[in-house]
Order: sequence, then C-alpha cells, then structure tokens
Amino acid sequence: MALIPELAVQGAQMVLVLLLAPLLTGFVRKVKARLQRRRGPSLIQPYRDVVRLMRKEVVLADNASWLFRVTPYLIFAATWVAAALIPTFATGLTFSWTADLIAIVALLGSARFFLALAGMDVGTSFGGIGASREVMIASLAEPAMLLIVFSLALVAGATQLSTVAAFMASPDVGLRVSLGMSLIALVIVAIAENARIPVDNPATHLELTMVHEAMVLEYSGRHLAMIEFASFLKLLLYVSLVSCVFIPWGLVTSGARPQLLLLGAVTYVGKLAVCGILLAVFETAIAKMRVFRVPDFLGVALMLALLGTLLLFVSRSL
Repeated sequence: MALIPELAVQGAQMVLVLLLAPLLTGFVRKVKARLQRRRGPSLIQPYRDVVRLMRKEVVLADNASWLFRVTPYLIFAATWVAAALIPTFATGLTFSWTADLIAIVALLGSARFFLALAGMDVGTSFGGIGASREVMIASLAEPAMLLIVFSLALVAGATQLSTVAAFMASPDVGLRVSLGMSLIALVIVAIAENARIPVDNPATHLELTMVHEAMVLEYSGRHLAMIEFASFLKLLLYVSLVSCVFIPWGLVTSGARPQLLLLGAVTYVGKLAVCGILLAVFETAIAKMRVFRVPDFLGVALMLALLGTLLLFVSRSL
C-alpha cells in the first residue's frame, strides 16, 4: 500500500512540471516587458498559443518523410521525461533511481539530434542553416555539460540527482571554487541550449541569426505545438536543475507528510519565480551577440567546467 502514495507523488511531479513550464515562459516574458516599460502579454499566453496551435490543421511538405512527422512527439516525450526526472519538491521518488545526470544529458542530446534531422529533412535552406548552427552549439555545450556532471560526481560521489541534492544540502559541502565554476558554466549552457539572449532572441525571426526557429519553420498545427511545449519544458528543466543542485533548500522526502510536500512545492515555485526574474533582468541588460561569437561564449563554459574538474583532481577540498 505504501507504493500508491509514492506513485501519486511521482505523478504529481510529472504533472507539475507540465503545468508550470508554459507559466515560467510567460512569467519571463511579462517581467521583460515590464522592465522595458511595456505592458507585455498575459502570463497565460503560452497556454493559449499551444491550444491555438493544437486546433490548427497540420500542413506538410510534399517531400516530408515519416521522420518529420514523428520528431515533434519524440522531442516532447524526451524533454518531458528529462524534466520529470529532476527532483522539484521531493527526493527519493519511485523512479528516482533513473534521475541520473548522464541520462538527462542523453535524453536532451537525443531530442536535439532528431530536431536537427527534421530541420534538414524537407531540404529548405533555413532548416539546413539552423541544423548546422544547432550542431555547432551542441559540440561545445554537451562536453561542457558532461564536465559539469563529472565535477558534481567528484564532489557528491554520485551522478544520481537525489544523492547530489542531499549532499549539497548538507553542511559537508562547504564553499568550493569548483562548484562556483560549475554553476557559472551550467548557467551559460542553459542560456545557449534554450536559445536565449545573447545566443539567440526567442522573440524574433531574423533569418540571419535564428537557430531554433530556423529548424521549425516548416512545422505547423499540433506538430509545432509539441515543439513549442518542449521548448517550455526545456527552460523549466534547466531552471529546475540549477535549483535542485545548487539551491536544494525546500526539498523533502517522498514519504513526508502532505503539508511538507505542499510546502516543498510552494518553495519550488518560489525558486522558479526568482530564477525567472534573474533571467529577464539578464536578457534586458545585455545585447545579442553575433553568431560567430557564440563559440567563444560557450568556450567560457567549457573552460570553467574543465578547470573545476581539474581543481577537484588536484585538491578535493576545492
């Protein structure tokens, strides 16, 4: 009988990330608009966009293959699973043994791989440009992400997120230079992976600079809705990852009382709001960089993650 409450908590976490992902994107857009002295769209506008796209008819190119049709669902499923594996308000869930950092990186890499293939499937020039830029970003972002994982594994002794979060919340962790480098590197990777400023501007469709939008220009209807929802989930995933690993306060065990679980969920929503405000302030205060400067930007994350890993090899106390 104890399995039923644990499954209920696991299901609640999966539904929570699904419901909060569009709200986080809408919140960031609203804060950015206020900082720019604009009224901005409603907080629930992303929900309306998804519903509107789901009602529209799907228009496919004549030469689109089965891969082009299946890719949106694969991307959505992989991103949702990866986001649901990260402990949001509770640790030690039923499927927490699968919440491994390497598995999450693999799921995100699989989604990116299929999206790049779908961008090239129809044969348009924009799709090819977007796919090549996406692969260029991934060639630097994925090694940086793996080095961040190795740094956390050397500190916490595991890559399982519940174990990492429990160690980071304990007084044994202390102040470490390597963790500070990993945090900065993770933030840079998150900005690049989500095509945010200064890497890309999600609010525009400039042909010469867009990365993510170039690969999905041929999608419409429910296919585009799945891809847009996956992008919402991806932003929530990285914010949840930062909150789980570096801000693990408020996390409770799955067997805790309902009041504590509710308090953990409220704390999680508060952390999302704080991270959303910081992201909006950062994007308002900085300009978009040229596409050819993106490797330099990601190179900083790669070098910081590498230095953090080397510091841990040289001295475990750093």
